[in-house]
Amino acid sequence: MSTEQTLDPLDSEGDVRGEVVIITGLAGAGRETAAHALEDMGWYVVYNIAPQLIPTLYELQASAEGRVTRFAVVVDPRSGPFFSELADVVAELRKADLRLRLLFLTADESTLVRRFDSVRRPHPLQGEEGVLEGIRREREMLAPYRRSADLVIDTSPLNVHQLMMTMRQTFGSTAEQRLTVTLLSFGFKYGIPLEADHVSDVRFIPNPYWIPELKPKRGTDPEVAEFVLSDHNGAEFVEKYLEMITPVLRGYSSENKHFTTLAIGCTGGKHRSVAVTEKIAEQLRHAGHAVRIRHRDLGRE
Repeated sequence: MSTEQTLDPLDSEGDVRGEVVIITGLAGAGRETAAHALEDMGWYVVYNIAPQLIPTLYELQASAEGRVTRFAVVVDPRSGPFFSELADVVAELRKADLRLRLLFLTADESTLVRRFDSVRRPHPLQGEEGVLEGIRREREMLAPYRRSADLVIDTSPLNVHQLMMTMRQTFGSTAEQRLTVTLLSFGFKYGIPLEADHVSDVRFIPNPYWIPELKPKRGTDPEVAEFVLSDHNGAEFVEKYLEMITPVLRGYSSENKHFTTLAIGCTGGKHRSVAVTEKIAEQLRHAGHAVRIRHRDLGRE
């Protein structure tokens, strides 16, 4: 990937009302994929509108949100005669107390031709000519915006997932760039959770349910956790599970997967699975992972 970046005057610490990203560039270079990546991170995204509407839409959305907002818009030559006014709109927004970034997506001619051939669609500017002529016409039309862009991304060597990851790394917060792991305890008698990426069974561990003083307690109680985790098999399971899941989580991160659910079940989801889930979550957090805990069946009778 080739990335060119000029200094954004609002990169320094300062109070701004929000962030605005204007996405433009060549057709077939991934404008919509880039926009989808921002949507996945909670940005408010508008597609292919007249540039003059950008300030108004931003203000409306910011007012509705009532807080600092992240707003993105895709603008390209399909907006017709209005597109020529994008430069004036960008200049106007740069004077406001916003963090504005103009993102330009490009790719080499052979890559763009191949992408248009694969989807069997004409280039929006080719007219009666071929795709290559449309690409060259658009590249010439957009040249001033490439020169003035805050960030230029060449997507020629990138697939969809790699471009999504690049967008997340560029525009996401530190938390949004990390893989979030949900540890989910459950009871098999209530069904296996459909959202789980991995399911493990800890019914091999002695059940606190059959210990009168432990039966009314939960896996979050120290007495139950000690009973479960002091079992040799239970302790070894936690150790081996962490060894097994570490390369999986590392691979998920490198493959642009940002959420995963690891489910651990016992009979009723009250004692063993809860204690083991809590311990594994503690160890994963210690290793630097972002972890959420959910005990699906803990409140059931």
